[in-house]
Amino acid sequence: MKKYLILILIAFSISSFAQVTMPEEKPYIEITGEAEKEITPDEIYIAITLLENQDGKDNRSIETQEKELKKGLAQIGIDLKNLTLSDASSNYIKVKWLKKDAVGRTEYQLKVTDATMVGKVFEKLDELKIQNAYIAKVDHSKMEEFEKEIRIAAIKDAKEKADYLLTAIGESTGKPLIVRENSNNFYPQVYRAQESMMYMKTSMNMDAAADTSLDFKKIKINASVYVKFAIK
Repeated sequence: MKKYLILILIAFSISSFAQVTMPEEKPYIEITGEAEKEITPDEIYIAITLLENQDGKDNRSIETQEKELKKGLAQIGIDLKNLTLSDASSNYIKVKWLKKDAVGRTEYQLKVTDATMVGKVFEKLDELKIQNAYIAKVDHSKMEEFEKEIRIAAIKDAKEKADYLLTAIGESTGKPLIVRENSNNFYPQVYRAQESMMYMKTSMNMDAAADTSLDFKKIKINASVYVKFAIK
């Protein structure tokens, strides 16, 4: 009798469970908001390599070239605190102390703020017969601020899209249920050594009466944000 009673209770429990329905999911809309901004770089990094000549034609030591470089940069208004040794050059100096016959080589990185100063730097390097130099990268001093700005713009774009799409069908946007940032893209304009040197020489050889202003391609940053909104 007990066995029959247990079987009846189990069957009743299974039947009751089968009748339970999951709560209906509230209506929602999924939107991707996007924003983009172009920025004129104000941090331009020039890689400069000094080599100790071995051909006998212009046998200037690294030390002499360094003095001439610093003097020349100061003459065109460069703050020498913006001229720093690269990590590779720092390692080389340690080796040179141990090995006196090592080939002379020192690598610097120079930061300037605009394209006009870049032109002056390359002109001075040409005057000093320093040929191993190129634009390594460009950046902006307020990049983090700009990235926050476009993230905010992207999520506002998502809300605006949701509003006008739902308005078209007589509905309205509710609270955000999910907010997820998609990967941001940052596209700095980086020049290879040969390209940057050719660009600068071409600009500097222009006729004096012509417009000799230099410029760089702008840095492009964009943001994409996925938002799931409830529908009221």
